[in-house]
Amino acid sequence: MKKHFVVNADGNGDYTSLKDAINAVSIGETEPALIELGPGIYHEKVIVPEGKWIHIHGAGAEQSILLWGDYARKIHSDGKEYGTFRTPTLTVFANYFHAEQLTIANDAGYGPNIGQAIAMSVTSEGATFDHVRILGNQDTLFTGGIGRQYYHACYIEGHVDYLFGPAPAVFDQCHIHSLRKGFITAASTPENTELGYVFLDCIVTGCGENMTFLGRPWRPFGSVTFIRTWIDRSVYPKGWDNWRNPDNEQTARFTEYGSFGPGAQLNERVNWAHVRDIKEIPYNSTLAFILKTPDWTTWSELS
Repeated sequence: MKKHFVVNADGNGDYTSLKDAINAVSIGETEPALIELGPGIYHEKVIVPEGKWIHIHGAGAEQSILLWGDYARKIHSDGKEYGTFRTPTLTVFANYFHAEQLTIANDAGYGPNIGQAIAMSVTSEGATFDHVRILGNQDTLFTGGIGRQYYHACYIEGHVDYLFGPAPAVFDQCHIHSLRKGFITAASTPENTELGYVFLDCIVTGCGENMTFLGRPWRPFGSVTFIRTWIDRSVYPKGWDNWRNPDNEQTARFTEYGSFGPGAQLNERVNWAHVRDIKEIPYNSTLAFILKTPDWTTWSELS
């Protein structure tokens, strides 16, 4: 079966639609199918189903753009509101999915008549993303399930809970940008999962001063760790929020190791979160992997 497809908006390829190229990939292949996504704006709502091993290579993060605009308050054809989880522009269920050099965006906007509007939902083991822009407002990126995910040199923006979900995910050298007041993370990490979100050597910025929190626990044992991350003044000095539930302060696992920059006002952080020196990182097997900053291409090869 063919394993290399070219998608080009101008018609100079195998397909003009990313969805059609994904449909052409066979289930159960032992090697990944490569889809080259040419320059252009692709107005599509795309699902990558289980059993398809796919790598998508765009022409550049600002050149190949996948765009849709569903939102939670929108009325579906079934007469009901979409709700959060019918809104993603891109939904990934396939294990070891990889995407690079493209943008995935939800342009529904924000506000009480919009609600949640997911750009990308990933429920996959070993999904990897390299130089991908993920753009939205509320609930930009959902990390579903318990499979490990890896994001390298990605740009992610939003404002309310714009990285949320239960899956363990590493954000390595990523730029995280808040558009307005809100919360960067809303982790729902299961109690028995050692680590949830790990931000390694990242940059955190925003459009104003004292406008966002590093995170709040969507579920009681939400886990978020920042390691060697530069933070600007967009982050409130308190750093973290308990989601209007003081009981979460006993269970949430929020830690910063070696945060720096004008927004790293560590002596003002809430007393139930943890501030540590970079030398204090526990060298267990999971963190050992993270701190080695491995080549992202090897992530899917981990046992």
